[in-house]
Amino acid sequence: MKLNYTKINSYLIPDLIIPETDTRPIGKYGELRRQFLREHRPDMFDLMLLEGTLHSHLADVDAAARQMVEATVNQMAHQQGVDEALKRADPLAWAGRMNAIRNATEEAVLPDLLYEDALE
Repeated sequence: MKLNYTKINSYLIPDLIIPETDTRPIGKYGELRRQFLREHRPDMFDLMLLEGTLHSHLADVDAAARQMVEATVNQMAHQQGVDEALKRADPLAWAGRMNAIRNATEEAVLPDLLYEDALE
């Protein structure tokens, strides 16, 4: 690997270009992971940023979290009888119960996925 340098005020500065080939979107859970890494694991954040793996890591975490949350929400909604019949009969009650289920699911599932390498 050959590095190119740019001369600025008699200093040679390496031209560092990080190839970013992953174009998947980073959603809510990926952004939460980014914030956690930036605040609590800056060493890991900087290393992934320099290696060009940060975006793909965040996209992977987001996809895994989204899939796990959706599966758990569907399972809990089925167990609690929150279905299309309730949605047609009482949309406001359905929305309230679904929001409660989603919040409980995120509270239970996300710490393991997003903050798995928290400082002890």
